[in-house]
Amino acid sequence: MGEFTMPSLGADMDEGTLVEWLVEPGAPIRRGDPVAVVETAKSTIEVECFESGTMGRPLVEPGTTVPVGTPLALIETAAGTRGKAGRARKPRKEPQGPPAPERTRPAEPAEPVRTREPVASEAPGHGHVEAGPLIRHLAEEGGVDLAALRGSGPGGRVTRADIERAAAAAPTARAPRARVTPLARRRAAELGVDLSSVAGTGKDAAIRAEDVSRAASGHAGAPSPPPRTTAAVRASRPSEDQAPAMRRAIARLMSRANRDVPHYYLSTTVEMAVPMDWLHDRNRHSPMSERLLPAALLLKAAALAAHEVPELNGFWTDDRFTAGEGVHLGVAVSLRGGGLIAPVLRGADTLEVPALMSALKDLVSRARTGRLRGSEVSGATLTVTNLGDQGVETVFGVVHPPQVALVGFGRVVDRPWAVDGLLGVRPVVTVTLSADHRATDGAVGARYLTSVDRLLQNPEKL
Repeated sequence: MGEFTMPSLGADMDEGTLVEWLVEPGAPIRRGDPVAVVETAKSTIEVECFESGTMGRPLVEPGTTVPVGTPLALIETAAGTRGKAGRARKPRKEPQGPPAPERTRPAEPAEPVRTREPVASEAPGHGHVEAGPLIRHLAEEGGVDLAALRGSGPGGRVTRADIERAAAAAPTARAPRARVTPLARRRAAELGVDLSSVAGTGKDAAIRAEDVSRAASGHAGAPSPPPRTTAAVRASRPSEDQAPAMRRAIARLMSRANRDVPHYYLSTTVEMAVPMDWLHDRNRHSPMSERLLPAALLLKAAALAAHEVPELNGFWTDDRFTAGEGVHLGVAVSLRGGGLIAPVLRGADTLEVPALMSALKDLVSRARTGRLRGSEVSGATLTVTNLGDQGVETVFGVVHPPQVALVGFGRVVDRPWAVDGLLGVRPVVTVTLSADHRATDGAVGARYLTSVDRLLQNPEKL
């Protein structure tokens, strides 16, 4: 029997809120399957299971905030061994928040567990209903009134069999609804859209935020929706509720970085005529959907240079440097409601430029709509920030501990530039490096920037 635990989704995360379960007890699960949705200070994230087996008993109800490492559910593994099924993938020695609590469950928690919204245990005008969160979910999906059921389980607890019998006996029972993404639920609460009337276009007919927005566009003349519950009002204001928490999380991490990490900074100007000419020629002969942006070339060069200069690709832990296993670029993404998040491009040095461009578009889109998975927000070995699209020419970032370096790219601009003694106008970009002086010195950083420059002058080899 294994445990699905609250994962650590970044060095600045010490607790998370279980939003919903995506898998029912008894359902088979495979390594990498998303099984729960967790809300952190920065985003709402689907968390994968890293053990194969059968989903067991849930230990935490949706809406509950618990520390990192807290068991959320039991996993019945094939071998019957205890494994940390919910822990996100991460490199060796990388600290991901405070130490996890002991796995021996005490009779009472050491500190009170905070709940965002209590799970209702009574229906208005009815008596107490003994039913777990997943039974309540099944009842809602099947259109079964829990308050009208007499449970056959111990102590009158409602079981899954009770729900199935009631659903089969009800002549007007609703058909099971498709899965609804967390962002779609928030959007529906904000716009007053009845999810039962929305057709999903996602995988397995899942309802996405875009589906809710389309449905809302036809509700202009509909009567005003009934007053919403506290939970619905909270869900409709993610920017009000989550932005301050995100800023606090960023403040803690950046304060720690500036306090504990002795930074050094380097910059260089890279002439971009060759890569830009190559890019324009390629895009001229490519369909619109396959055209590349300069960011793809810059990221690929940053990843390959990290492979060539591995002293900057890894972590400072236990007073020593540990090299990363692969080049996994964290890409800083600004969020529309404020703040930022750095989803990970895994194995970026091994991706062809078109594949890297496609992966980047996908990550940025899902980061801004709250649809990232747990494995996509942890394990970065080097972070890149590109503010060129914001008009910034030079950016010096702050190292994201326990990483030891951050690369910054500015806007590609035309500048006077001398080539073979002749002055002309050429496109150039400023590349910067912020690095941890405990792990490397300026000479190593200079080698890295030189590698980036050399790689960009040979775009066909990227």
